[in-house]
Amino acid sequence: MIELIPAIDLIDGKCVRLTKGDYNQKTIYNENPVLQAKEFEQLGFKRLHIVDLDGAKSKHIVNDAVLRAITEATNLTVDFGGGIKTDEDIEKAFSASAHMVTIGSVAVTHPEMFLAWLKKYGSERIILGADVRDGMVSINGWKEDSTEELLSFLGKYVEAGVTNVLCTEISKDGTLSGPATEMYQEVMKHYPHLHLIASGGVSCNEDILHLNESGIPAVVFGKAYYEGKIDISKLC
Repeated sequence: MIELIPAIDLIDGKCVRLTKGDYNQKTIYNENPVLQAKEFEQLGFKRLHIVDLDGAKSKHIVNDAVLRAITEATNLTVDFGGGIKTDEDIEKAFSASAHMVTIGSVAVTHPEMFLAWLKKYGSERIILGADVRDGMVSINGWKEDSTEELLSFLGKYVEAGVTNVLCTEISKDGTLSGPATEMYQEVMKHYPHLHLIASGGVSCNEDILHLNESGIPAVVFGKAYYEGKIDISKLC
């Protein structure tokens, strides 16, 4: 069965969701992300994806205290991303007990730094973030588009030893319009050994089951859960 990974996106220490990464389209779902994380754990989830949206916007980690509070209060395996731009940032994330970190922008703008982190921390702790708009990788909280095409971007890092990739279709994120299944299938066709985490657009149980049938290893979801559109009892 596909790995199920609920998400907590953080702004001002609160659990929120954006639509297509637009900070002006923000909905607060829980003002206490620690309680939200505990709820996920009680439901039987083992893994949690945390995004520091303040960090992504300001280009440095902001919500590491919330990360620490969650890792201290639960036994969830936590991956953390958003605003990790420097050695200090990545060390701060791991010091707050993140099990893994998701690195996107740095892999585009400073590939030598990303490769150094991959070597230092290992492929099991570094997730390559690939946030995609119109087939191209976007950076810095989705506010800028790069010249990196998705498959070639992934290919050079798979060659370098990357085994975990979080791929978000920006146009789908927070829209409940269904995931970009064909894009994920294309990635798996080229790189079948990747642990690919699909992100963006999940709207219901059927979306998740379709991803599972398509051979996608893992999926992140947020808004569909918060708005009661996923029946966890039929998935876990």
